[in-house]
Amino acid sequence: MAGTLLQFPWRVTKKIHVSHSRFLAFFSSERHLRILNYSSPNQNSHVHEKTVRRFLTYAVVFGTSISWAIYKFRNELHERFGNSVLFPTIHAFTGSVPTDVSHNRERFNFIADVVEISAPSVVFIEIKDQKRIDFFTGKPATTSNGSGFIVKEDGLILTNAHVVINKPNTITKVRLQDGSTYTAQIEDVDLVSDLATIRINKTNLPVMKLGSSMNIRPGEFVVAIGSPLSLSNTITSGVVSSVNRDSKELGLHNKRMEYIQTDAAITFGNSGGPLVNLNGEAIGINAMKVTAGISFAIPIDYAKDFLMRAEQRRSKGLQSGMERTKRRYLGVTMLTLTNEILFELQQRMGNIPQSVRHGVLIWKVLVGSPAYIGGIKAGDIITHINGDPVVTAQSIHKALEKSGSVILTVVRDGRVLDIKVDPEDN
Repeated sequence: MAGTLLQFPWRVTKKIHVSHSRFLAFFSSERHLRILNYSSPNQNSHVHEKTVRRFLTYAVVFGTSISWAIYKFRNELHERFGNSVLFPTIHAFTGSVPTDVSHNRERFNFIADVVEISAPSVVFIEIKDQKRIDFFTGKPATTSNGSGFIVKEDGLILTNAHVVINKPNTITKVRLQDGSTYTAQIEDVDLVSDLATIRINKTNLPVMKLGSSMNIRPGEFVVAIGSPLSLSNTITSGVVSSVNRDSKELGLHNKRMEYIQTDAAITFGNSGGPLVNLNGEAIGINAMKVTAGISFAIPIDYAKDFLMRAEQRRSKGLQSGMERTKRRYLGVTMLTLTNEILFELQQRMGNIPQSVRHGVLIWKVLVGSPAYIGGIKAGDIITHINGDPVVTAQSIHKALEKSGSVILTVVRDGRVLDIKVDPEDN
């Protein structure tokens, strides 16, 4: 093998008509040039650079010639040496590339798995005003809507208190996933935690599994199910941003509780619907949205305590925990603007003057309500009521305990307006 390789350069030079003497002359002449030039010490550096350049030039020419010769006589080399280590054979990859994706839906659609388990127990709640008739249908007009979920198969439904109370002259309608509709009765209400239970005359209903809000982790996947804008069984997903956002941070000083913050999209009509983990368990009750990507849910552990107390009252034959308020009806859902929330809104919206330092954000106005008739719109910021500063939502509630009209100072699209509203008595 070694002898054959040594013969190769000689055979190549013969075939391309290059004599052996020329190669010897090439190397000997280069060596002779270096010896002669060393006799001139003052030119050593210059001659050395020229020698290096010549050597590199000759190396390139020689390497190119060898490469050309190998390519020219590749067939003869292949016959003589076969598949040697000098000429390895490269084979194309013949392994199988995974092409079966038929099971990806089953393996990776974990959100769909959660929805399949949880959605049947979620209900759509409509509040119908018996004194206002819908012009097109001739039936009682819908003043508001929300969501809820079944917690007992005998027809007990959990929702937010603000979805079903403080709405005079109304009836509560519940629509199940199969489209059937029932009239509901309010059983228990807890205004502090904003929770309520209603009941329909229906049994053998699918029940939502209740999880625990104690072991929720920030970044955990969650699914919000509800009826935003009357679109029942709407699914949104996101992650938990914070597990214990204190009510004082949100300006809800009368709540004394902590909220779950999530970026799952929650909007009007989601209130009362469940926030579900990947095990299909309700870990919260969707309560409010501040802005895109910032929404809050009531931890399910508060709801468990509320349901337990309500069950104890019923077992002892006591009256419902329903609380009635004496303040008048305005027809808005509002959120106290803390410094953090106000700064966030000013940065995102750009139309809120920097001079606004306090107030409440109106994020829903019920159609046909006194606020709606007076001209209040969603997105308004109420800064004063009857000339008094509005620091929290409690400022509005206290003013509504008095009789007479109220003058609301609102900020809308950078403008300051005074709007007169006549609240209704409950």
